[in-house]
Amino acid sequence: MLSVGSCQYIDVRQQEYVAIITLNRPARLNAITWDMATEIHGVLDCIDNAFPAIRAVVITGEGRGFCSGADVSDMAKRLNNRQANDSNVTDQPSITMQLAPHFRIISQPIIAAINGVAAGAGLGVALASDIRIASTEARVGSVFVKRSLVPDTGVSQLIGAMAGPGIAYEMSLTGNIYDADWALAKGLINEIVPHNQVTIRAIDLANQISSNPPLAVKATKQLMRNIYPDLQQIIEAEHEANRDIHGSEDRLEAVNAFLEKREPKFIGK
Repeated sequence: MLSVGSCQYIDVRQQEYVAIITLNRPARLNAITWDMATEIHGVLDCIDNAFPAIRAVVITGEGRGFCSGADVSDMAKRLNNRQANDSNVTDQPSITMQLAPHFRIISQPIIAAINGVAAGAGLGVALASDIRIASTEARVGSVFVKRSLVPDTGVSQLIGAMAGPGIAYEMSLTGNIYDADWALAKGLINEIVPHNQVTIRAIDLANQISSNPPLAVKATKQLMRNIYPDLQQIIEAEHEANRDIHGSEDRLEAVNAFLEKREPKFIGK
């Protein structure tokens, strides 16, 4: 059996050869904090080390959301405490941003069961997964610009790789949220299923994959991963772009306006 230790923000269970990860901060639409990202990385390492006893992974969210992105309250705390200049923030991509390449490098295929909103870094988690099954209530958005950031967690390149540069520009420059039908038409998800069937369908697909020879599945994932540019290089480029604006007045205003539920006023500084 898979042993991942105690986690506070995610639930992990094993069903035959499939590991099922559930992001478990439903009151925050499963927004990712530093601690939550740390737990996800630890679980991914445990799962990878368990190959071939674990042959596929399903990731989903508890409650109404898949993952609404990085937790804005967590951002605000770091910004308002001047932690934007902390070495953990500015000298290297954050552990949340590093989730996308980690999804790519583990041995097992990952299927995202998108049960609700997947925005910002949550969209990155979904797009970094190998297959995406969406519920009828799923929504997607590259909302980084609304927080005075460039897309990260691989989103700046993953949208274009799947849906083309025009869609990538539209999503990333407007910060709009789109429904599941739109995402399916643009190639960002594989299929749409009734809301109460999304995790069931993802597990069924994971079981199909798990019935195939594990070494061939692993090698196939490694081979097909090369369709995309080097994701770690993308993460580094995204981070460098964000470094220059991370401590700006507009960045702080974007975060505080979101928390205060008001329209932001940007000044270009």
